[in-house]
Amino acid sequence: MKVIRNIREIEYDKKTAVSVGTFDGVHSGHRKIIDKLNSVRDSKGLRSVLITFDPHPQIVLKNRAKDIRILSTLEEKLEIFSQLSIDITYVINFTKDFANTTADDFYRNYLIDKIGLNDLVLGYDHMFGKNREGNYDTLKELSAKYEFTVDRVDEYKPDDFHISSSVLRELLSAEGNVKKAAIILGRNYSIEGTVVEGKKLGRELGYPTANIKIPDEFKLIPAIGIYAVEVILNGNTYFGMMSIGRNPTVTDDKSIKLEVNIFDFNDDIYGEKIKIGFIDRIREEIKFENIDKLRTQLHSDKKISLEILNK
Repeated sequence: MKVIRNIREIEYDKKTAVSVGTFDGVHSGHRKIIDKLNSVRDSKGLRSVLITFDPHPQIVLKNRAKDIRILSTLEEKLEIFSQLSIDITYVINFTKDFANTTADDFYRNYLIDKIGLNDLVLGYDHMFGKNREGNYDTLKELSAKYEFTVDRVDEYKPDDFHISSSVLRELLSAEGNVKKAAIILGRNYSIEGTVVEGKKLGRELGYPTANIKIPDEFKLIPAIGIYAVEVILNGNTYFGMMSIGRNPTVTDDKSIKLEVNIFDFNDDIYGEKIKIGFIDRIREEIKFENIDKLRTQLHSDKKISLEILNK
């Protein structure tokens, strides 16, 4: 897959199928759109171009009550796109100026004049352009004007369940329901970061932890709690359990910490890149009366985690 960030990097080719979207999380609904894009490409002998935006438009526009948290960083999205047989991904730098582009100007100046749009594949709820004017009806009008085909993908609702990035954010941030999120995503929700030095409190309890720093401040962290996880480190996969929380039993520090205990692992990994795949949420964070009760709970947490991970 070729990744471009400037429209001048792409050659004009009238044999082009295009889909446009933020694709945050690249969930199963998004993948239905991408599957359709590839199907159109293959049936008509075209190339597939996926257009996405970075940063997430809501980060720039700030038109929500609170800052949005993203399900996938640009790097994560590109990795998934590359696995889905996309020919070219065009990443547009989303700015406030770009947000004022009308749907007509965008499709004419970018897709038609520069890329060579032949077929446009879009989701059932696609809206684009200034004031979100570029919906299916307006795009049908544009398609007649500029001679391209519009293919709309119906909403994907497995078991009549509505799938969206917003639903996923709620499941993860409010409930920590990583198990249900995995069904919607088609894979485990994950975070990536760097192992940094902590206070080594876990080591004193017999459960040493790797403290993780996430590079993207907007990346969504699941709700506070204890999770059974898979840990990917230097190309190897390990089982573990992860704490997201404030460690109220051992500290008064109110900041949220990300700590993972990797089972049967004792290597020095400070500064290493690490990826955490969330399998299931075990319990809420608890403030225990003393360290011994915390240690006993950790024994139980590990046992439950292994039962989940070995299924």
